[in-house]
Amino acid sequence: MNLRLKFILYLVITHVLFGLIAIYLIRQRSLWLFAFEAIFVISLGIGIKLVSDLFGTLELINTGAQFIHDGDFTARLVEVGQPEMDHLVNIYNRMIDHLREERTRAQEQNYFLDKLLSASPAGILTLDFDGQVALANPSSKQLLQLPDANLLGQKLSESSSPFLNELHALNVGESKVIPWIGRRRVKCQKSHFLDRGFPRHFVLMEELTEELRQTEKSAYEKLIRLMSHEVNNTVGAANSLLHSCLHYSDQVKVEDRHDFETAINVVITRTNQLGAFMKGFAEVVKLPEPKFQPCNLQQMLADLAHLYKAEAAQRQIEIVWDVQSPLSEIDADRVQMEQVFLNLLKNALEAIDERGRITLRTGKQNGREFVMIEDTGCGLSPEVREHLFTPFFSTKEHGQGIGLTMVQEILDAHHFDFALESEPEQPTRFTIWFQ
Repeated sequence: MNLRLKFILYLVITHVLFGLIAIYLIRQRSLWLFAFEAIFVISLGIGIKLVSDLFGTLELINTGAQFIHDGDFTARLVEVGQPEMDHLVNIYNRMIDHLREERTRAQEQNYFLDKLLSASPAGILTLDFDGQVALANPSSKQLLQLPDANLLGQKLSESSSPFLNELHALNVGESKVIPWIGRRRVKCQKSHFLDRGFPRHFVLMEELTEELRQTEKSAYEKLIRLMSHEVNNTVGAANSLLHSCLHYSDQVKVEDRHDFETAINVVITRTNQLGAFMKGFAEVVKLPEPKFQPCNLQQMLADLAHLYKAEAAQRQIEIVWDVQSPLSEIDADRVQMEQVFLNLLKNALEAIDERGRITLRTGKQNGREFVMIEDTGCGLSPEVREHLFTPFFSTKEHGQGIGLTMVQEILDAHHFDFALESEPEQPTRFTIWFQ
């Protein structure tokens, strides 16, 4: 039973009693009836006025509550001239002004955060209370290269992407550099914030590929210059002395002369090979600026693949084409791009023992032309993939570890994006995207 009904019942019962008393007075003392009727009318009027005032106050309170419920913080109540009511009106108006200011401030902060997230060069993923991706800013989408359907509303732990799985494994406050698509490296950090009193997680992602590459490049350039200087000086002086020694071969006994000359020539050969070995490293450091001119890269790749045709046939390796769309002429340095394709084809052949296949694929992806060299080798372990573009790192017994380093330098100088994808026992794909 609500308060309004209680007041009405009270008035009804009270004035019914007044009516019974009035009937009694009519029978006993009729003169008192007129006085009592006057009291009755006055009491009823006062009761109605009090009820009206009371429920007017409640109605005003309900109106204010409805405004708050509807989120309308612009409507203010007007004073009615009653002290108690005006006090409530003033309290309500101050409260609604405060709420309006807080909402305006929150909207401005949300607007600022939205702009900040959109403009941020760092990728940001915000998770909801269930650990699902609730928000991904443009930088994170560009970095991850995943459609919204495979990102928003998905749990990091249930994603098919190893990169997202590693993000899930991060502890709150932990920072880690995670490999992503070939040579790319991303610094990731997980943190949290409070939302309605409960913690929600978010992940910051900053690509460090270029910074790490420049740091590595500066380090190995300095190392190569030092090594090259010392080795060339030593080789030059040693070869000069060794050739001088050959002039004294006539003074050696006849029976020992052949062994003497052979030994000296072997040492000369080895020092020359050491010089050539260092020259290969120096070429990476002294790589000239590319000379751009229109090139038919598809024909170039076909011609270079033809060079390896005999070796591939001997090892029963098939070289096939998958031309989804032919490459158009592209401005590039022909000599340097030949070095790129030669290194990639050589690596693909060496990755296959025998009875394999190398696929040369061309086409368009996201509006950009690409060429992909795919081999059916045994794939690469995560540890090897992490160091593939590191200078001097090689999985081959006599490898120098400069092939992919040179490929990286040439493609970066051309501003061509590239990626190496490989999993154990899976095909290895090297893809180059052109502007």
